[in-house]
Amino acid sequence: MKIKSFVLAGLLFAFATAGIFAQEKAKSLVVYFSHTGEQYSVGNITEGNTAILAKMIQKKTGSDIFEIVPENDYPKVYKTCTEVAKAEQKKNARPAYKGNIDTSGYDTIYLGHPIWWSDFPMVVYTFLEKHNLDGKTIVPFCTHEGSGVSGTDGKLKRLFKNAKVKTALAVRGATAQNKRAEAEKSVDAWLAKVGD
Repeated sequence: MKIKSFVLAGLLFAFATAGIFAQEKAKSLVVYFSHTGEQYSVGNITEGNTAILAKMIQKKTGSDIFEIVPENDYPKVYKTCTEVAKAEQKKNARPAYKGNIDTSGYDTIYLGHPIWWSDFPMVVYTFLEKHNLDGKTIVPFCTHEGSGVSGTDGKLKRLFKNAKVKTALAVRGATAQNKRAEAEKSVDAWLAKVGD
């Protein structure tokens, strides 16, 4: 009888300890918007520049992943897409997107997007306004063709005053698309930095 009690106590301790460790491990989520079709300095692509980075980050961090997919896709022709993006920005539009995800159970959100007209694509604002990310760690990353982060990290700080916004990663779309080993080195160095 004493042996059974000892074994039972040991099992209960093991389960309790496992539960504590599971709770201590932070849950993270990669949320991203990416675009395919004709891209500046890249040509026609079937996998978006930001999507490439998002999948690298997801794999390296073991995060869950959610893609922001607009209900009405942006045009595939580059010039037309830029015109639509500019018109949305002028109207301060909030385009709808498909599906949703409950972000409440995540401690860290990796947020990825291209830079369009020195800002988030407006569909990203739609996502951000639907989810309260205060109290979380937000780790932004973007693709661009020369504009860098364009102050989007500062916009996140203003939107979520009680969130911890880490240093953003900015990678040229052409690098993400055509020099993936180089892009991966940038991702690795950035993850090592923001993980502190």
